[in-house]
Amino acid sequence: MNKLTAKEEEVMGYFWAHGPLFVKQLQELYDEPKPHFNTLSTMARSLQDKGFLGFTAFGSSHQYHPAISLEGYNRGTLQSVVSKYFNSSYKRVVSALIEEENISIAELKKLIEEVEKNQKK
Repeated sequence: MNKLTAKEEEVMGYFWAHGPLFVKQLQELYDEPKPHFNTLSTMARSLQDKGFLGFTAFGSSHQYHPAISLEGYNRGTLQSVVSKYFNSSYKRVVSALIEEENISIAELKKLIEEVEKNQKK
């Protein structure tokens, strides 16, 4: 999966929150000072080239829509981090969280219980 820049993630956030948008509608969602229309149009085309946005043509206008869900993007990003920094080992991720005290043993036990409960369904 391609990586998104911070600005691209920001743009995708609008699509994930609002669904299909024309560039003009996207621009209207921004606070002042709003990004220039051409800047957003270029970003939308770039996101489409990267596979994050699809579009429907309406004459010479394009209405863009997310081609990947936020959950799918988050999952792919997590897999990339685990692969790059933890040698593809989720066990190492959990160990690092415990060692850095970002998750307690009690929280980990509760998480295991939830996973086991969901697997029984």
